[in-house]
Amino acid sequence: MKAFLEKTKALAQKFNDISGVIKVVSHLDADGICSAAILSKAFSRRGIKFSLSIVKRLDRSILESLALEPYKTFLFTDLGSGSLSLIEELLKDKLVFVLDHHKLEKTKTSVELLNPNSFGDIAYEEISGAGIAYLFVRSLDHNNVDLAYLALIGAIGDLQEQNGFIGLNKLILNDAVDNEDIEVRQGLVMFGMQSRTLDKVLLYNTDPYIPGVTGDREGVNSFLYDAGIKKRGKDYPRIIDLNEEEIKKLITAIILKRMGSEKKPEDVLGPVYIMKNEEEGPTKDAKEFSTLLNSCGRLNKASLGVAVCLKDKKAREEALELLAEYRREIVKALNWFYSKKEGVIEKEKYILINAEGEIKDTIIGTLASIISNANFYRKKVILAMAYGLAGEIKISARGGRDLDINLQELLVGIIRKLGKFESGGHKMACGAVIPQEKEKEFIEIACNVLNNI
Repeated sequence: MKAFLEKTKALAQKFNDISGVIKVVSHLDADGICSAAILSKAFSRRGIKFSLSIVKRLDRSILESLALEPYKTFLFTDLGSGSLSLIEELLKDKLVFVLDHHKLEKTKTSVELLNPNSFGDIAYEEISGAGIAYLFVRSLDHNNVDLAYLALIGAIGDLQEQNGFIGLNKLILNDAVDNEDIEVRQGLVMFGMQSRTLDKVLLYNTDPYIPGVTGDREGVNSFLYDAGIKKRGKDYPRIIDLNEEEIKKLITAIILKRMGSEKKPEDVLGPVYIMKNEEEGPTKDAKEFSTLLNSCGRLNKASLGVAVCLKDKKAREEALELLAEYRREIVKALNWFYSKKEGVIEKEKYILINAEGEIKDTIIGTLASIISNANFYRKKVILAMAYGLAGEIKISARGGRDLDINLQELLVGIIRKLGKFESGGHKMACGAVIPQEKEKEFIEIACNVLNNI
């Protein structure tokens, strides 16, 4: 950790000596959006002129397009580590900085690189792309400490919060708490506590999975009746509106309902991260904030997510409307999955979902993540596919919550048998892009590999 922080300071000093307009390029997920927002705010404060682009991926066509732009300095955040040779080839006369946490391409490079994978003592869960961007701008100016909370939202978006933060993320959390931007409370760890009524939270939550309740409307009503929690008027209250006695009843009922499961029943309790300076609603809770940003990115409005991070009130209202659309797309995807038999191959060790054009390629990863948390698939590899708009297929891989496999290595192995195509991600969540004409061949290869894991 010490060596990484020293490298961060050295790189910030080198960046500090640069003049001219900086081209910033980031990824469109929550981590990438937070990375972009952190750099945008820090550069604006310092009077650094910059232009921002947010992309779905960094491939040859994107880099060729960027190479035509009139910038001498490029800064890639939350991407770039897997495209170092392309960057060397296409941006060879540019000064390039890469602040990223993804797997490094094994190649010699002149890029100014900051990546924890270069340091053997830092695990994946310790730092996200947004976390690296934050530590970088904190090294530029310590006043940027008030951006630490955005780094944690990015880390949550990349599934790095596992009943608490560790390593560099813990250091960043301490910054956010000390600056009074985040309050950490112990309580129920359930998505939607700020924005959904209790019955909706119980119905749609898959983590924690509650037998006989999750996904079962009648089961939810019966559960709440037995727990002694009543409606207030026509609707149930939100979890944050429950009084202390109701909270105790709810926690007890959930723990009892989960008795006998392979997970500890009390795992429903853990740290909850409250954004102290945000209005009531989805941006008040870090996990919901992360989902809001993901909805912006997945529905091609990533710039809206950046504006929300920068506290633009109009953008927040628009993003909340987009979140509703995002949820509708997810419900549509889930309904397709649970009703469609064609396109789904389920075996003992895996489930392969070929949605073709039925689900947006920007939503397929979210569907895979939700399915991976379901009790039925807790020991399976989830491999999901959907058509993109340019004749490609987006592939997303996720692991059931009790699965211990490096999914990135698994998917890279499959892709290599197919040919030389783009892939990337992490041990817990990864993806790839292939042309549609390779669809049948990919499925055959994937099934062969997965049958033997």
